[in-house]
Amino acid sequence: MIPIKDNIPSKRVPYINYLLIFINILVFALELKAGNRIDDMIKNYAFHANELYHLFLGINDSFDPIKKIFTSMFMHGGFSHIFGNMLYLYIFGDNVEDRLGHFMYLFLYLTFGVFALLLQFFFNPLSNLPMLGASGAVSGVMGAYFIFYPRARVITLVPIFIFIQFIEVPAFFFLFFWFILQFLYGTLSIYGGSMGVAWWAHIGGFVAGFLFAILHKIFFRGQR
Repeated sequence: MIPIKDNIPSKRVPYINYLLIFINILVFALELKAGNRIDDMIKNYAFHANELYHLFLGINDSFDPIKKIFTSMFMHGGFSHIFGNMLYLYIFGDNVEDRLGHFMYLFLYLTFGVFALLLQFFFNPLSNLPMLGASGAVSGVMGAYFIFYPRARVITLVPIFIFIQFIEVPAFFFLFFWFILQFLYGTLSIYGGSMGVAWWAHIGGFVAGFLFAILHKIFFRGQR
């Protein structure tokens, strides 16, 4: 299922969401421009779990792994990777920013991304595979949307064999189904399947956004 748009209009311009999309696209353009130097760029800016593990053990004293937690959020591994992330961010991010305000939204976007990477690190701290992408942070936005706008509806493209159908799906169902898929793939990855995708980062981001949104609704009840 590919989301096209939701039915919740924003009350104000989502400047931060647009800025995040712009920065991600700009960094991806720099990756493309790097050409043969892309490996150096990945080495210097993508997150490697084993580097953080070695920092915790005191094997190396460089704080580069901390820096890379943030720089890796703005890198992507290909056109489909960045397109999917930016599509989901565009559809769900504007409403979450509308609900939280610009600066709180930016702070939480980055926070969701940190939680996402740390959960992936917890499940595979010795991995030397580069982790990159906005997926964890975007998943956090989706988790918050799940709580803030459960009655929203998402126009979704559903390919059925050779036919393409556009159907309106409740956001609650769409996001719940998406999360269950991430959880299933994440569980399989523990046993050696789908190791090339940071499924637990998706799960960690979503859960972080989900829990924050619940707390926000409790403590700021009635505020929009």
